[in-house]
Amino acid sequence: MTNKFAKLRARMSPESRARAEAKAQTMLAEMPLNELRQARGLSQKMLAEVLHIQQPAIAKLEKRTDMYLSTLRSHIEAMGGQLEVIARFPDGTIKISNFSDLAPLPSPSALAVSERSPR
Repeated sequence: MTNKFAKLRARMSPESRARAEAKAQTMLAEMPLNELRQARGLSQKMLAEVLHIQQPAIAKLEKRTDMYLSTLRSHIEAMGGQLEVIARFPDGTIKISNFSDLAPLPSPSALAVSERSPR
């Protein structure tokens, strides 16, 4: 017989529930690009259309472990996000501002509207 998760969670101690919630939040805060895209409700094809590239290029990009920041920035902005580069040190956190002067890409919704508009 299977148990519903709510029943199992109800039997957990408050400490166990807190640990499980903290672990879930950590997992949500860190994810690979393909999971981020899926969590945003986008397919590779949809993202490729926004970036004006072919779908296989998205698949290849999502498998990479090394890329230009500009490439990652374009990918994140195409999903509706904003990329920030943060350096964490024992004595504090610093946002690296070198990349903020780059002009942002048009938003995915603006691209969709401009694609429908007559030229």
